[in-house]
Amino acid sequence: MTLFLALCFFGVAIGGFTAFVIFWPLSLVHLRDCHPEVRARLGDGAFLAPAALHWLLAGRYYEVADRRFTGLATPARISLIVILSALGASLVLWLWSIAP
Repeated sequence: MTLFLALCFFGVAIGGFTAFVIFWPLSLVHLRDCHPEVRARLGDGAFLAPAALHWLLAGRYYEVADRRFTGLATPARISLIVILSALGASLVLWLWSIAP
């Protein structure tokens, strides 16, 4: 049962990854088109850059006063939180299943 729950959490992480792949690139394109100064701070290759992901995860994207951008970035942040939480829960359950 423990491994089944771990697999379910892994499936939730895959769903979160799907949402992340949809919303984060849309957010970055919106930054490129409407807020190049913020996009320049994130740098090239911001899709998987640790600094850009930390910026998203910490919620510092709210400093951009654009409701359209925050409307795209908020689902990306939620999906990133879901990915990390689900993978963490899956890891804990998997370690619990192999513990003697």
